[in-house]
Amino acid sequence: MQSQSEVRNSFRFLLFASALTVALWFLPLGDYLTYPIHLFVTLVHEIGHALGTLLTLGKVNRIALDWNGGGVTETVGGARLLISSAGYLSATLYGAGLLLLLRRARNARAVALGTAVMLLAATILFGGNIVAWSVGLTLGAGFLILGLKGSERLTHFLMSFLGVQSILNAFSDLRTLIYLAASEPGRLTDAQNMAKATDGFVPAIVWAIGWSLLSLLILSVTLMLYYRSLRPRESASTIQMPGLIVEPPSTGAHRGSAGRS
Repeated sequence: MQSQSEVRNSFRFLLFASALTVALWFLPLGDYLTYPIHLFVTLVHEIGHALGTLLTLGKVNRIALDWNGGGVTETVGGARLLISSAGYLSATLYGAGLLLLLRRARNARAVALGTAVMLLAATILFGGNIVAWSVGLTLGAGFLILGLKGSERLTHFLMSFLGVQSILNAFSDLRTLIYLAASEPGRLTDAQNMAKATDGFVPAIVWAIGWSLLSLLILSVTLMLYYRSLRPRESASTIQMPGLIVEPPSTGAHRGSAGRS
């Protein structure tokens, strides 16, 4: 169980990472600075599709990315509902998982190494074009070096920053999806794929809003758990149990209450 001081220190890292994220919004070159993170979140999105396919006994043919931040995962079989939903929700789940795991600074290196394994494995198994290979291998190697050679403090901060960025990018992509579903219903998206799978009974805009609400629920639960871990807990050693036997007062010596020094 993590200590209160450890969680508070991690929370300070999280606040600083969030402040840096907001600052980047106002910088003229902010989009260029966070461009690698956008490609990372796109790859996580596509890996989510791949995992959804494999979990429902489908086959993944390839994952392809393009330099403008788009991506596609070609699959055969599997449960279409889970596969399409897994893309947008995976980035939110990844970011939320980082926030909870990084309440303990000692987890930072393991998280970086786990991320490296995820990227490298997905690239080697399913990489389908030069962009996917370039992004997957470069970022995977970067996380591997960070997890093996980076200091705990640096790794903790960078992974916290990545967690915040992943969640914000996920919601930004969902906002774009809602816009496309409302203004360009003919454009091919995951939401449009689900609309076709239901023969138009559930329109694309409903899928887009539903995934957005589910992502918001995931984030809300994550923040609630984080907040609860920040609240001070009364130590068991300070809890006084009511006495069952009343002793007569003693003279000549003072006895401290049980559990206190």
